[in-house]
Amino acid sequence: MADAIFYVLRVGNQWRNLPEAGFAKWQLVYYYFRRWKADGTLERLNWRLKIKQRERQGKPASPSLMSIDGQTIKTAPFIQQQTGIDGNKKLNGRKLTRDHGCTRTSMGNGAHCFDGAMARRVVAPLRGYL
Repeated sequence: MADAIFYVLRVGNQWRNLPEAGFAKWQLVYYYFRRWKADGTLERLNWRLKIKQRERQGKPASPSLMSIDGQTIKTAPFIQQQTGIDGNKKLNGRKLTRDHGCTRTSMGNGAHCFDGAMARRVVAPLRGYL
């Protein structure tokens, strides 16, 4: 099941276009994807894979330092109605990364949001992991 989910996420195709050879029916795969996403299974799996990668590199399981960054992304003019405008920005996103650029968490939001408040929202889900 995990292989089928990773296939769809890696290739970027629609669930209905999941090849029948080697995978379960797309409805079943999608059911497990939604279930595992909702109950946090995918998040825990991602965290454990990153821990294994750090251990292979001879580093402690939990990082001692993370970096947070904001990025401005241009969007279509009609999008500003939903996201707000801050100067010349159209949309602002924040991501929290570890060494080697492994993304730990990310969030997109309107440009009218204050960076400090959004940074707290990005870091909040990590309580208990660090």
